[in-house]
Amino acid sequence: MLTKFETKSSRVKGLSFHSKRPWILASLHSGVIQLWDYRMGVLIDRFEEHEGAVRSVHFHNSQPLFVSGGDDCGIKVWNYKTHRCLFTLHGHLDYIRTVQFHGECPWIVSASDDLTIRIWNWQSRSCVAVLTGHNHFVMCASFHHKEDLVVSASLDQTVRVWDIGALRKKTVSPVDDVLGLGQINTDLFGATEAIVKHVLEGHDRGVNWASFHPTLPLIVSGADDRQVKLWRMKDTIAWEVDTLRGHINNVSCVIFHEKQDIIISNSEDKSIRVWDATKRTGVQTFRREHDRFWILAAHPEMNLLAAGHDSGMIVFKLERERPAFSVSGDSLYYCKDRFLHLYEFSSCKDSQVLSIGRPGSTSLNQAPRTLSYNPVENALLMCSDVDGGSYELLMIPKGATGRNDSVQGGRKGPGASAVFLGRNRFAVLDKTTNEAVVKNLNNEVVKKCALPLAADAIFYAGAGNLLCKAEDKVVIFDLQQRSVLAELQTPSVRYVVWSGDIEAVALLSKHAIVIASKKLVHRSTLNETIRVKSGAWDDNNVFIYSTVNHIKYCLPNGDSGIIRTLDAPIYITRVSGNNIYFLDRDGKSGVLTVDASEYIFKLSLLRKRYDLVMSMIRNSQLCGRAVIAYLQQKGYPEVALHFVKDERLRFNLALESGNIQIAVASAKEIDEKDLWYKLGIEALRQGNTSIVEYAYQRTKNFERLSFLYLVTGNIEKLSKMMKIAEIKNDVMGQFHDALYLGDVEERVKILEAAGQLPLAYVTASVHGFTDDAVRLATELGDNIPTVPRGKVPNLLIPPSPLLCSGDWPLLRVMEGIFDGDVDNARRSGHEDDEEGGVADWGDGDLDIPDIEHAIRSGDIGTGIEDAEANEEIDEGGGGWDLEDLELPPDVGVPKAALSSYDSIFVTPNPGMPVSQIWIQQSSLAGEHVAAGNFDTAMRLLGRQLGIKNFAPLKVLFMDLYIGSSSYLPSFAQTPVISLALEKDWNETDDSNVRHPPALVFRFSQLEEKLKLAYKATTEGKFSEALRLFLNILHTMPLLVVDQRKDVDEVKELIEITREYVLGLRMEVRRKESKDNLARQLELAAYFTNCKLQMSHLRLALVSAMTICFKGENFSTAANFARMLLDTNPTLEVHAKRARQVIQASGDKQDSYKLNYDFRNPFVVCAATFVPIYRGQKYVSCPYCGAHFVPAVQSQICPVCEIAEIAADSSGLFCSLSQKR
Repeated sequence: MLTKFETKSSRVKGLSFHSKRPWILASLHSGVIQLWDYRMGVLIDRFEEHEGAVRSVHFHNSQPLFVSGGDDCGIKVWNYKTHRCLFTLHGHLDYIRTVQFHGECPWIVSASDDLTIRIWNWQSRSCVAVLTGHNHFVMCASFHHKEDLVVSASLDQTVRVWDIGALRKKTVSPVDDVLGLGQINTDLFGATEAIVKHVLEGHDRGVNWASFHPTLPLIVSGADDRQVKLWRMKDTIAWEVDTLRGHINNVSCVIFHEKQDIIISNSEDKSIRVWDATKRTGVQTFRREHDRFWILAAHPEMNLLAAGHDSGMIVFKLERERPAFSVSGDSLYYCKDRFLHLYEFSSCKDSQVLSIGRPGSTSLNQAPRTLSYNPVENALLMCSDVDGGSYELLMIPKGATGRNDSVQGGRKGPGASAVFLGRNRFAVLDKTTNEAVVKNLNNEVVKKCALPLAADAIFYAGAGNLLCKAEDKVVIFDLQQRSVLAELQTPSVRYVVWSGDIEAVALLSKHAIVIASKKLVHRSTLNETIRVKSGAWDDNNVFIYSTVNHIKYCLPNGDSGIIRTLDAPIYITRVSGNNIYFLDRDGKSGVLTVDASEYIFKLSLLRKRYDLVMSMIRNSQLCGRAVIAYLQQKGYPEVALHFVKDERLRFNLALESGNIQIAVASAKEIDEKDLWYKLGIEALRQGNTSIVEYAYQRTKNFERLSFLYLVTGNIEKLSKMMKIAEIKNDVMGQFHDALYLGDVEERVKILEAAGQLPLAYVTASVHGFTDDAVRLATELGDNIPTVPRGKVPNLLIPPSPLLCSGDWPLLRVMEGIFDGDVDNARRSGHEDDEEGGVADWGDGDLDIPDIEHAIRSGDIGTGIEDAEANEEIDEGGGGWDLEDLELPPDVGVPKAALSSYDSIFVTPNPGMPVSQIWIQQSSLAGEHVAAGNFDTAMRLLGRQLGIKNFAPLKVLFMDLYIGSSSYLPSFAQTPVISLALEKDWNETDDSNVRHPPALVFRFSQLEEKLKLAYKATTEGKFSEALRLFLNILHTMPLLVVDQRKDVDEVKELIEITREYVLGLRMEVRRKESKDNLARQLELAAYFTNCKLQMSHLRLALVSAMTICFKGENFSTAANFARMLLDTNPTLEVHAKRARQVIQASGDKQDSYKLNYDFRNPFVVCAATFVPIYRGQKYVSCPYCGAHFVPAVQSQICPVCEIAEIAADSSGLFCSLSQKR
C-alpha cells in the first residue's frame, strides 16, 4: 500500500472523492464534515450543521454539491462553493446510514435504521420512492453505475437488489398529480415504483455493506459473520459465487476496484484486505495497530482508494503507477501489461518486444520497478519487489520486435537494485551485507565491494562508478579503487537523472530536486509543495521536470518556472527541442509540444547570448509581468523596457537602466510632479544638467533651479531667477539668489524692503557700502547695531565662475547591445509618432519666462498689482506662468541629447575596480588582502589552512594592502587618487589586461629574515630568534610565488620554522622551570629531537649533555655525548667535553626517571611538551604541521599562533601553478 495522504481526527464514518478535483470529503463521528485537498495535504473547509454523528457523505459528479446524512435523521444538501447548506430533507425516523447521488437523474438514495430506503429528488426537494422490505436496520444502499438498480444491505442478514425502472419512467413522463395523492400513497402504503428483484441470503449475521461491480453483473457484500461474499445476478435469478474468508472481526465495508479485478474490504479487525476477484484468493493485507476500519471509497477515475478508521483516514494506492523505463539513444524501453515495449523517438513507433508476464503471480507490486538497458549486448536488467527485492537479466534476441516471444531462461537473483556498469558487467545491491556485487552477463559473481554507507539503492554514475543513496546523502563510489569520489547531503533521493554528457545530475526527491555536477558539487536546490514525478535534460542542459499537475524547467543557476499545466501526471522520458516525450500512468507513450521560448530566453540571458535575446525580442510574443519582473531581478531593466507599454512602468525601468531619454518621454506622457522629481535626481546623477533644468522647470522647483544655476556657473539665468523671485514676492528666494550672485547691494535692498534694517546696516557697513550705511544709520537712530571690533569679517561672496558649463563631462560609451537595432525593429509597432514627440519637447517651449520681454511688455507690473495678498499670480495674470511665458532660446533642451531613439545615450556602467578584478581572478589569499578584501582573504585562509586567529596577521594585512597601491595628490579639495600597483606591468600592455598585484612580501625577504633568525639562535638570543621565526610563519600564508618549485621551498621553510619555534619555546619553558629539575632535563632532551641546523643541533646536544651531567642523570648525559660525537663537532672543546662526560659517567645510572626514550622514535606535543611515540594517536596543525595529543584538539596552535588544531583544510595554496 502506497500511502499518499493521512489525517488525524475523530472516527471517520463516511468518505467521498471528487471526480475532477483532488478533494476528498470525510464525515466524522463528532458531527463535522471535512473537505481536504489530498494532493496538497491541506484542510480546505469544515461544515458543522449536523447534530450528532455524520455517517455518510457523497459528492455530485457534475454539480458543486454534496449530500450528507447522520444521526439527526436529516439529509443535508450542500453547495461547497458558497460554503452553506442549501436545504435539509426530512422523512427518515432513525439514524441515516448512507446517502448517494445518482449519476444521471436528480436522485439521492438513503438508507436508515428505520428499516426503509428512500429515494429523493433533490431538485424538487421531495421523496419520490420509499423501499420497504428489510426487517432490520438498513446499513447501506447504492445505485448501480449504469442500470436502474439499487442494492441494499441490512442487519436482517440479506442483500436486496431493487429495480427502479418504473421510477425512471415516471420521472421522464410524470403524471399530473395536482392533489399530491401520489405522495400520500407513497407515505402510507409504500412505493410502487421500486420492486425487489433479488433477495440474496447466505450470510449468518447482519450484512454491513454491499456494492455493485462497475461493469459486470456482480455484487460483493461484507457482514458481521466476518465473511466477504461474491454474488452474480441475471435477469431473474442471482446466486452466490464464492466466499472470501480471512477477516477475524466484522467486515465494515467492501468494494470492487474501479480498474482492476480485485476486491478491497476492511474490517473492525484493524485490517484492509485485497482479494483477487477472478481467483477469489487473498492478495495482500494491510494492518493498523490500534484503529478499526469503518469505510472505504474509490476514486471514480484515478487509481486511488481511501479508508476511514477510528483516528482519521488514509488515501492510498495499491500499486505504483510509474512505468519502469530506460532510455538509450533514440530508443525507449518500458514495461506495460506484462510486455516489454520499444518506442523509437524519431519515428514515434511503438512495438512490443517480449512477454515478461508472470502467470503464477498472486501479489501486487510485482511489475518491474526499474529498468537498466545495455545497448552493446542488447541486455536488460529488471528490478522488482518480488521476494523482497530481486532482479532479472534478459538478453533480448535480435529481431524480437513485434514477435511477442516469451523470455526464455532469464537469469534472476536477489537484490534491492541492479544497474549496468559497462559492456559486460552489472552491479547488484545486497542490502543484507551492504555490498555491491559485480557480476558478468552469465550472472556469475566477479567481485564484491563493501559500500561506504548503508545504501538502500544504487544508480549508474559513469563507467565503473556507482551512485549510492542513503537516507540523507548520496556518494559516488569507484568500484575499481574502492574509494569515495564525491559526497553530497540531500533529501531522500528517489530517482537520478544524468545529463546527456554526464556533466550534471538531477537528484529527485519526493518534494525537492537537487542539481549537482558530475563530482556532486551542489549547484541548486528546488523545493516543491507537491510531488515531483519525473524529469529529463534537454539539449541546452536545462532540466525539465514534471510534478503532479505541471511541467516545469530548472535553469543551471537554479531559476525555475512553469512551462504548462497538466490534466494528469506524466513521466517525462526525453526532451528534444519543443517536444516532450512521456509515458502516462496507463503506460501509453506520447508527445507534448510546448512553448520553450521563456526558458530559452532566460537561458540566453544567463549565458550572455545577446544575439539570441535580440532575435527573440524581435520575433517572439514574450510578455507579461513575470518576464519583466525576472529581467528586473536579474539586472536587465534595459531588456525589460522593450516589453513594456505601460508608461509608468516604462518610466521606472528607464530610470533603473539609466535611459534618461525614454524616462523623459514617459514623464511627459504622465506629467506628474513626483516623476519629474525622480527624473531630476537621475539626470543630476548622470550629469545631464539640461534635463535637470527641464525637470525643475516642470515642477516649478525654483530653489533647486537657482542652486543648479549656481553650481553650473550660469550667472545670467541666476539673475533672471532673482527677478522672478521678486515678481513672485518670494523674499527668501530673492535673498538666496542675491547671495548666490554675490550682489551685496541687492541684498541690502532686500533686507531693507523686508524691514530688517539692522541686518541691512551690518551688511552695508561690513561690505564697504558707506552711503547706504549712513542712510540706514539715520533711520535706525539710537538702535544702530554694534559691529565687533578687532575681528576681520568674512564676506559672504561666492567665488566667480571661470566659465559657464553645460552638461558635466561624461564617459564616452558605445550604444548598448539592446538599444539601436531593437528600437528600430519595434518602432513600426508604436502608435504614436515618436520623432514628432521627441522634437516637440526637444526644440519646443520649456516655459521659462523671458524677464526682459516681460518687463518691456508691462506684464510684470500687471502681475504685481494682482498679487496684493502674497498669492501666486494665476495663469491669466501674466506673471510667473510656465504655460504662458515665452521660452528664451538658450533654455531649450539640446537637440543632440533628445532627438530620437537612434541617438539614445546609454549611461556607462561604473568600471570595475582593479581590486575587484584581482579578487575575481584569484584564489590566493595574499592577492585578496592586496585588493583590500580582508573578509574573503580570511575565509580563504580558514578554508585552506584552518586559520582562525587573525590578530597576529592584522599588521601584515595592512602592510600588504597599503603597499599594493600608490597614492597621488590631485587638486585641492579633491580626494587623493589611488593607483593599483600591478606585477610585471608594461607600457605596451593592453589597457584592458590586468596583471596580479605587486606584493610587498617576497620569498627572498623571508630567506634574509631566516638568516637573521639563525644568527640570533647561534648567539643565544632566543627571544629575538623566536620573534623572527614567528614573523616568518605569519607572513608565509600571504606569500605568492610563481613556480611550482617555489611552492616546495615555501613548504620546506614552514617545516624549518616550525621546528625552531617548537625548540625555542621548549628552551624558554626550560629556563622558566627552575624549581623542577626533572622537567628541565626532559625539555633539554626534547630540544635535541627537533630538526635543527647541524651547528644548532650540536649546541642543543652540548646544552642537554651539560644539564644532565650536572643533574646526575649520567646515563642520559653519556647518550647525548655519544650523539654529539656522531655529528663530528667542529670545535675541539665540544668533542673533548663529550669524551670527558662519557668517561666520567661510566656505568652510573640516572638520578631522575625521564619521560624520554631515545631508542623509540617520537615527536613532541607542541602544547604539553610530552613525547608522542610512534603508534600513538595524535592530531596536527593544518598550517605548520606541529603535532599534538588529541586532548588539545580545536585549540589555537601555540607554534604558529594562528591556526586551529585538527581543523579541516585543503592545504597551502600560494601559486597559480598549483592549479595546473
